[in-house]
Amino acid sequence: MKYTEFEIISHFFKKNQKIDKNQIKGIGDDSALIKVPKNNILAISTDTLAEDTHFFKNINPQDLAYKAIAVNLSDLAAMGALPKWATLSITMPKANQKWLKLFSTSFFQTLNKYNINLIGGDTNRGHLSVTLSVYGLLQKNSTLLRSNAKKDDLIYVTGSLGESGAGLLLLQKKISVKNIKIRNFLIKKHLRPIPRVNEGTILNKIANAAIDISDGLISDLGHILKSSQCGANINLNKMPISKILKNNFTSKDYFNWALHSGEDYELCFTISKDQISKLNAAIKEKLIKCTCIGYITSVEKGFTLTKNKYEIVFQKKGFDHFSF
Repeated sequence: MKYTEFEIISHFFKKNQKIDKNQIKGIGDDSALIKVPKNNILAISTDTLAEDTHFFKNINPQDLAYKAIAVNLSDLAAMGALPKWATLSITMPKANQKWLKLFSTSFFQTLNKYNINLIGGDTNRGHLSVTLSVYGLLQKNSTLLRSNAKKDDLIYVTGSLGESGAGLLLLQKKISVKNIKIRNFLIKKHLRPIPRVNEGTILNKIANAAIDISDGLISDLGHILKSSQCGANINLNKMPISKILKNNFTSKDYFNWALHSGEDYELCFTISKDQISKLNAAIKEKLIKCTCIGYITSVEKGFTLTKNKYEIVFQKKGFDHFSF
């Protein structure tokens, strides 16, 4: 069955709309109309996932729908914003009914999980790509920025690092593991990262600076350092590496993945020492899981890595869309 552009929107996307008190007009007009509540500001993030750059041609449409949302929500989480709305633009070679049904079902399951409304978008014919914009709300004067790290801040990361990098290499068949459960776990970490939305709203009130780890810890923390005009000392002995990685790969491999591979979509944040008691309370209540990996230094001291008290020589690299 062939679908026109408007039939695709009506059949697979418009029918799933929800009602939002701040949503004046959603899908069905030339523009969506949104009312921003008093004393709030709007946070906006946009990401494009393109075939052969961000995902393989044979990716499951459910996984693609999930990840398109997750990577955008991770950006809002890094600002401490509460997600509310989304717009979707999708380009595809043809309107495949089965593919669209699988994609849209997963898409709305994920939106509903985070209480997000789809308010507009576009469809086009061409090489497969998905562009999602998400919109979130923040209280005025309560925003996490890359530019607000302070000397002597402690540096933390949520969750664990490196598993997504391992999952990608497994999909590329560049590495292997015998245990199928471990293989599937690592691949899932790559295809279905968990955006740290709840953690972001907690950190919004106590942290100084934050960023999501999409291009690798070294690269992304480097953005904080550049914006805040400071340096950092990272202790590799404190890096949150899972037992799965430690038990199945060499330390050279898992440290490399944790530092450089990216797509973990964990949060890296800095926090002043006088706020640590509040962070520890959130950790105790299991509202956030995070690890201290180092501290902010003056810009003159630069970016250093240490292991067993010795400084490690490293290259500052991370994922770059235009590096090939």
